[in-house]
Amino acid sequence: MSPRPKIRCAIYTRKSSEDGLDQDFNSLDAQYEACVAYVASQRHEGWTLLPARYDDGGLSGGTLERPALQRLLDEVDARRVDMVVVYKIDRLTRSLADFVRLVERLEKANCSFVSVTQAFNTSSSMGRLTLNVLLSFAQFEREVTAERIRDKIAASKKKGLWMGGNLPLGYDRHPDPKARTLVVNPDEARTVRRLFDLYAAFGCLRQVAERANGEGLCSKLRVRANGSTSGGGSLSRGQIYSLLRNPVYLGKIRHKDRTWPGLHAAIVDEALWDQVQARMQEAAQRSRSAGRRASGPSGDDPGSWLTGLLRDETGDRLTPSHTTRSGRQLRYYVSNRLISGGTDPSGWRLPAPALETAVLDILAAHLENAATSHRVLARPDAGRAAETRGAAENLRARLRTAGGGLGARLIAAGTLQRDRIDLSLEAPALAADLGIPAKDLDPAFLTLTAPFSLRRRGVEVKIIAGEVKPAPDPHLRAMLIRAHGWARALRSGTPLTALARRDKVPGSYIRTRAPLAFLSPRIQQAILDGTQPPELTLKRLVSGPMPINWDAQELTFGFRDV
Repeated sequence: MSPRPKIRCAIYTRKSSEDGLDQDFNSLDAQYEACVAYVASQRHEGWTLLPARYDDGGLSGGTLERPALQRLLDEVDARRVDMVVVYKIDRLTRSLADFVRLVERLEKANCSFVSVTQAFNTSSSMGRLTLNVLLSFAQFEREVTAERIRDKIAASKKKGLWMGGNLPLGYDRHPDPKARTLVVNPDEARTVRRLFDLYAAFGCLRQVAERANGEGLCSKLRVRANGSTSGGGSLSRGQIYSLLRNPVYLGKIRHKDRTWPGLHAAIVDEALWDQVQARMQEAAQRSRSAGRRASGPSGDDPGSWLTGLLRDETGDRLTPSHTTRSGRQLRYYVSNRLISGGTDPSGWRLPAPALETAVLDILAAHLENAATSHRVLARPDAGRAAETRGAAENLRARLRTAGGGLGARLIAAGTLQRDRIDLSLEAPALAADLGIPAKDLDPAFLTLTAPFSLRRRGVEVKIIAGEVKPAPDPHLRAMLIRAHGWARALRSGTPLTALARRDKVPGSYIRTRAPLAFLSPRIQQAILDGTQPPELTLKRLVSGPMPINWDAQELTFGFRDV
């Protein structure tokens, strides 16, 4: 009788909060011991426990971005794990969508999983149904808990309570942990008042930052629970801007776009606050006016017109920035934390002209689709259909000419995700431009979602947003046509040197580009139609050896999956 095959088991444990993790025996240890006992009970089936532990403490099950889980999945992909053992299935994930992806990834590596407290047999349809139902309830529980926490935070802030987060410069936590309020730090408060005074005097963030650094004013020094520190350095313009805009210094608590009277003492008086806010508003208007002048006398498109309108997926505002390269000024929109807080891999840095064009294209497409499908009005009216559609077409045409000046007026807010962009529109402005009462607009018409992704073409970042329309690359298309001409001439017996002399190019130039004529018909047709992948450039096609086999070409250049 042949021995049973060996099944290599890895145990995964997770705890959502950090409470109790510093104890000698915590929840992660309890889960691990229960899983060890279960693996030992299956020793007769060939189960053997791998020595490595995969523990995620203080991490939510709502995401798969957990260090220990990612290490475990890497081991699974490498086929060094045959069985993943968890205490309960919601330790692995609380998201049904994530669970589906995990199961597919495990099955691809011939790996299974088991919950030691819940009996599942995922090889049967009934077992998979039961598991999906349980995960649906786990996801529902997580979402309800999140809603309850958000509601509690909103209600608490409405009462003026401080609900945690990074302490602002000028304040410390109340010595009584049960008192959810702030107390003034006298030394830091003097720094805050000095920054307000400086801006009231100069009205320029650059000058305030220079004076602040010259006087040795520093950001707040924060000490973490593990003893490490952050902050305590010079103040950047971004940090000063955020500080001057924070209503906490007026004795208020902010929640999203509303403020409430706080229980803590104010550091600056209302007169100074109002003076600083007025000067900041004037500076913003000067910046927008400068942008309009820079766009030329024939355009009313202000520079960086998306300023203050877009946030990334973390809620951080996208802030305009620029750099100068070869005498040209290049504009960008970057996550504010990259300006005020250094590097962050999750931060965005997007070319401004491309992003602004993409947003205008999305708006124009939304207007066209809504008008065509009669989704502009809350109650479609056959008598007004033609008029409404004409107004939408007129507004779409104006977006092409007026550009950002009109776009900034129509957009209320927007959020960028890694795969989409969400925009909400200003009902009064949109209604005025369409000649329709705001109350008659369909609420669904005021929000839109469009695909959004980034593709890299060499050093260039290309934004792919909304409905992707064919856009032939004229340089690549022309080179393909020339390559066919060179291939015909070479087949007819014309020497390469004669072709090079005729076209006044080096022989190596023709030698590297003539093979374009032997690309697969599918690739050539895509180049002519403009439907090739955005990252397929002439440089990529000629920079290395080209496969002879057409299937290999299409695999290499992104026209088919492995």
